[in-house]
Amino acid sequence: MRAYTPAAAAFGRLLIAVIFLVSGLGKIAAPAMTQGYIASAGLPAPALAYLIAIVVEVGGGVLLVVGFQTRLVALVMAVFSVVTAVGFHHDFADQNQMIHFLKNIAMAGGLLQIVAFGGGAFSLDGRRSRVGEQTATPSYST
Repeated sequence: MRAYTPAAAAFGRLLIAVIFLVSGLGKIAAPAMTQGYIASAGLPAPALAYLIAIVVEVGGGVLLVVGFQTRLVALVMAVFSVVTAVGFHHDFADQNQMIHFLKNIAMAGGLLQIVAFGGGAFSLDGRRSRVGEQTATPSYST
């Protein structure tokens, strides 16, 4: 089973990034609607919140797929997921809102697994780690 671990880590990063990428690209396609939704939730500075969401969702999604600064990116995205769950999906009397809340919490859980275990071998972080090991100066003992 251990032989599948690098591929599973890469595929897992891809799957969790897809929801952020699709959501972020949707926000780019409809900026006025997105900012209106942010404002309707009672959050301050809808334009700034919109820009933050684009950076986290699209930028973070791409970085997660390629595995660059994976742990830091996953941590930022996990916090973002919890904040958006609390800020937008807190009406638990509405079953749809409850589902979205739990989806965001589950995504945060998956992202925290990436924080804990890193990007894996099939990531830019993994590649940098391997290159660093190869170029390290060997130590010789006498």
